[in-house]
Amino acid sequence: MNPYRIVIADDHTLLRDALAELIAAMGDFEVVATAGDAPGMIAAVAEHRPAVVLMDIEMPGNEDPGRTVQALQAASPDTRVMVLTMHDDPRLLQALLPLGIRGFLHKTATHRSLTAALRDACTQDGLTVSLPPRSRAAARQPAPAPPRESLSPREVEVITLVAAGYSNRRTATSLGLTEGTVKRHMRNIFAKLSATSRVDATNKAVAAGLITPPASAPPNTPSL
Repeated sequence: MNPYRIVIADDHTLLRDALAELIAAMGDFEVVATAGDAPGMIAAVAEHRPAVVLMDIEMPGNEDPGRTVQALQAASPDTRVMVLTMHDDPRLLQALLPLGIRGFLHKTATHRSLTAALRDACTQDGLTVSLPPRSRAAARQPAPAPPRESLSPREVEVITLVAAGYSNRRTATSLGLTEGTVKRHMRNIFAKLSATSRVDATNKAVAAGLITPPASAPPNTPSL
């Protein structure tokens, strides 16, 4: 079996090199590129189309991790994104989970945890989270309702139609957008509301006063 290709991004050279040596020694991974900033990481992922990108949060050009994840997904849709960070703020985890990351590992994770998480990311569809105990407990708490201005007017239009049961395609047609644009708006909505599903996003938008409670879905309209 061919080794799984991986890109490692971290602005600390020693840590980046150590991770590359550690992962290469696993035998079933090939480190095809490393990067020290977000633009370099995105370029490497676009060029090599790896199975996994291991992304540090605190590095130059990564001021908005959510947008960086979306840029990685646009550059290589099949690449699975794993986050490696010293941050243990559960709000960061809650913001990134709806974007489809496959792992969120604290830098205190053990060698065994990292190895298992990387292999799971390549072979399974689940999510691996490794946080200090106090942060794991906090991450299970619901995120506070977002302020009213957290969604753009267009995002409010999108979530209003989604709440009414419109599919992405029908929402796009109704608003004169492409389906891809609607999906991008939905990813942003999920991130801003810390939502895990369309229903969850609807409920949180209603709770925050962003939209009115939806009426019943229109007939013959799929919910996905």
